[in-house]
Amino acid sequence: METAEVAIFGGGCFWCTEAIFQSLRGVLSVMPGYAGGTVPNPSYEAVCTGETGHAEVIKIEFDPSQVSFNDLLTVFFATHNPTTLNRQGDDIGTQYRSIILYTNEAQRQTAEAFIKKLSDSDPGGKPVITEIKPLEMFYTAEDYHRNYFKNHPDQPYCEIIIEPKVQKLEKEFAALLATHEKKP
Repeated sequence: METAEVAIFGGGCFWCTEAIFQSLRGVLSVMPGYAGGTVPNPSYEAVCTGETGHAEVIKIEFDPSQVSFNDLLTVFFATHNPTTLNRQGDDIGTQYRSIILYTNEAQRQTAEAFIKKLSDSDPGGKPVITEIKPLEMFYTAEDYHRNYFKNHPDQPYCEIIIEPKVQKLEKEFAALLATHEKKP
């Protein structure tokens, strides 16, 4: 195994993004948290006010020999709306913005090129407004946010919002799922 890498994405509620990325081959761990703001050690309640500057994000530890950063970007952009400012569905506020916090220069360049390609492929569509900035600090979310979808599958938010995203992932990205072996 190559050395594990870290990717930080925010695409709305971290319960949704965590559930999606946990299913991918080569993903070693997914941790919900907060990043991109200015307040040290924020709580969920503080982030929800929109006054900390933080977004709900996930920290993905992945094996690049099994899943590339570009593959992660493909899933990220396919499973949230990167054209709405500070909003994903009914979740509204700066904490739900679309954001990539890169951990190295290669990630920054790959993310910028990916967004340019996305924008160029649909010149009549809405522009991609995903924020790209360096990761300064990641703060782990409270324990009760971890594995939320797995622990609460019958909760209405999980059934109505998260389950359809997971089903879309399984349908459109079956080759990237952990249950699908990578071909050499």
